[in-house]
Amino acid sequence: MPLIQITLVEGRDEKVVTDCAKAIAEVAHAKLGAPLESIRVVVNQVPATHWIVGNQTKAERDAAKGGVK
Repeated sequence: MPLIQITLVEGRDEKVVTDCAKAIAEVAHAKLGAPLESIRVVVNQVPATHWIVGNQTKAERDAAKGGVK
């Protein structure tokens, strides 16, 4: 039973996240030969204030770039 974990900074549309997880399950099924119903995909969404790049949060870096995500 493959378990695939995806960690993203929160803020994406739920449909986009769900579609991505489903697509990854399909790829794992095709490439690993595992039955689709045995594949688990878990998506963890982290607040930008908890995603640290170097010594800054992603939120701080985005703010410094003028709010770009």
